[in-house]
Amino acid sequence: MVQRRKRKYSPSVSLDVEREMRRYKRGTAKSGKGGRGGKVQSRKQAIAIALSEARKEGKKVPKKPA
Repeated sequence: MVQRRKRKYSPSVSLDVEREMRRYKRGTAKSGKGGRGGKVQSRKQAIAIALSEARKEGKKVPKKPA
C-alpha cells in the first residue's frame, strides 16, 4: 500500500513564491512596510517575503522556525 504525504504548503503558495522571485530578478522587489524598504538582496530573502505574505493571507504554510 502506498502512503501519500500531506502537503506542507498549499499549491497557491508556490505561485506566490514564483511571483516574488520574478520581482527579485527584475530588481523591483522591496522589503519593509509600505514599499519604502530597501531592495531585496538575496533569493532567500525573496522567498521569506513570499511565505510571510502567504501566512498573512491565511494560506497553508508551516510556522516560522524559532
